[in-house]
Amino acid sequence: MSTQPGGSAAFALKSQYVRTTDFNLSMFQIGEIELHLFNDATAFMDPGGLFGLVPRVLWSRYHTADDRHLIKTATHTLLIRAAGTNIIVDTGFGNNLTDTQRRFLHISESDGTRRGLDVLGISAADIDIVIDSHLHDDHCTGNFRRAADGSRAPAYPNAEYLVQRREFEDATKLNERTRATYRPANYVPLLQSGQMRLLEGAAEIAGGVSAIVAPGHTRGHMSVRIESDGEHAAFLCDMASLGVHFERLAWMTSFDVEPLVTLETKRRWQQWALDTEALLIFPHDATTPAGRLTQDERGRHSVIPEPVKYDNL
Repeated sequence: MSTQPGGSAAFALKSQYVRTTDFNLSMFQIGEIELHLFNDATAFMDPGGLFGLVPRVLWSRYHTADDRHLIKTATHTLLIRAAGTNIIVDTGFGNNLTDTQRRFLHISESDGTRRGLDVLGISAADIDIVIDSHLHDDHCTGNFRRAADGSRAPAYPNAEYLVQRREFEDATKLNERTRATYRPANYVPLLQSGQMRLLEGAAEIAGGVSAIVAPGHTRGHMSVRIESDGEHAAFLCDMASLGVHFERLAWMTSFDVEPLVTLETKRRWQQWALDTEALLIFPHDATTPAGRLTQDERGRHSVIPEPVKYDNL
């Protein structure tokens, strides 16, 4: 296995791309499994949230703030098609944002997941499983769909929604730090109706698709690992919100509730990514949505971008 940045040509991923005119979609083939990456919403975020203690002189080498001092981000969701099962990982904001919320969050686009499914000819009723990596509002507000009269119903009526029990418990026992990012209306009704199942640790979701506890960002945070025919991929979710977060162990968002746990979680996943030459998907990176980790002779890590052809990024 080449671990040099210049050796990235060894990454012979069988990829196809679908281009559309009004939303973002890219398709990757991992063995027998299809991955469709959607950008549910484009948002502009304060770099203090994205980089925490990392000074501007360092993070600005990788991301550029606009004249409002904000950084453009994506809100990625993932459709996995494996062994006849349709799985959505995270649901973004969907169509639930008010104009006031859109202005506050600096949202320029939204509801990309639903538009992506429409282009693929997949209805919401065709989704079998929804994996909520964690229950922060930018990852699960799209669990529900808002009707014209303001009422809400589950966005995927036939799906089983999955989340870690520990995450659900933390997301329903709010404190001064967590109450700004958890919205119980996005998940409590699903448990009450029996449509949500609470996981107790790692679980195989479908053939080759596993939800793995990857704590730090939250205590019950999950990443999703995909394996088929000797090929590997992972939707890292907020273990590494941006590609550079995965390169640098000490870099992480200010939203991580246990940053030192995040650091050790990333250390373990870095080694897995090197060993498997895995395709890595980052949830909020509008510059490098996907890539592969390399290591040079001095042990320095770099993410080599994997092409993702978006029309409006």
